[in-house]
Amino acid sequence: MKIVLAPDSFKECLSAGEVCAALRRGILARHPTAEIVTKPMADGGEGTLEVLREVIPGERIAREVTGPLGETIRADYLLDRARGVAVIEAARVVGLERVRRDRRDPLRATTRGLGELILDALARGARALLVAVGGTATVEGGTGLARALGWRFLDARGAALPEGGGSLADLARIEAPAAQPWRQAAIEVACDVTHPLLGEHGAARTFGPQKGATPERVERLEAGLARLAHVIAADLGVDPSAEAGAGAAGGLGAGLAAFAGAKLRRGADLVMERIGLEAVLAGADLVITGEGRTDGQSAAGKVCAGVAALAARRGVPCVVLSGALREPLAALHAAGVTAAFSASPGPQALEEALAGAAGAIARTAGNIAALFAAARGDLP
Repeated sequence: MKIVLAPDSFKECLSAGEVCAALRRGILARHPTAEIVTKPMADGGEGTLEVLREVIPGERIAREVTGPLGETIRADYLLDRARGVAVIEAARVVGLERVRRDRRDPLRATTRGLGELILDALARGARALLVAVGGTATVEGGTGLARALGWRFLDARGAALPEGGGSLADLARIEAPAAQPWRQAAIEVACDVTHPLLGEHGAARTFGPQKGATPERVERLEAGLARLAHVIAADLGVDPSAEAGAGAAGGLGAGLAAFAGAKLRRGADLVMERIGLEAVLAGADLVITGEGRTDGQSAAGKVCAGVAALAARRGVPCVVLSGALREPLAALHAAGVTAAFSASPGPQALEEALAGAAGAIARTAGNIAALFAAARGDLP
């Protein structure tokens, strides 16, 4: 029996590689003759750089850049000098986990540091950039990144707006920089969600609360992003706001498209292409994927949905094994998920669940493999 393991990381718990190791251990304990192929996955959020590092050779470049609240931080990216390819993960620069919970403030959080890394990569000869944008602390439409590239965001008096999403409702005009060297590079954006920029399922209303926004501030951020979209259309003649992934990372997807000419992609699809997941599905009997928590949002561009859809096209059953499951899951089943399981043995404190995650994943994976093998007649 050939089993392909293609999980995402379990956020704040295990990397995708560590999840693969736990799955493998549990399966071999119950079905020692299984052929197991591990393909750690990511969707453009945290851990994407580590996954792609396995297939994109290069060196880590560390730089001092601007952090999400304007502080100086040290962040790194991957550069393949020989091929002129750079991989930059937004979460490593302006990620939510870089900001203490009591300091999270999407009204002023900025993506400037990400723009500074892009400029550094271009200066070092990068001609193709892959930017993974999930997991940021920001809701400012990529305007901080654009400022680093030389764009100016002005109010009605011609004064520069403060950084962050809180000032965007006062935007009157956008000024482009004279030189735009990034236009000579191919920039692909790995979006961890397919949400649009605005509306009920947009950047502010869907993700603002988890980044520290109160209901009142969510509406302020929504108004700011709407104003930004209007001025982009008027001054630049483009409107990326409805594009799938425009709302990723607080509107960073839309900003990269508008200000850097980037192409937005579903992050899971992009990663699957780069790691060659489809090729290893040939002859597979089962695919196991998973994430920290699977819920209704998992179908909106996340790893589980992407892996399931690819497996369905190849006629391979796909099982989701996650830390927790929350309904509705109908969209995932429609995407190709055969069955979904929680690794949790029962109600637990969060700290207890995190500490025992690897063991719980291994036990559940072993049970799944044994059940599947018995159904095939591979076990006595």
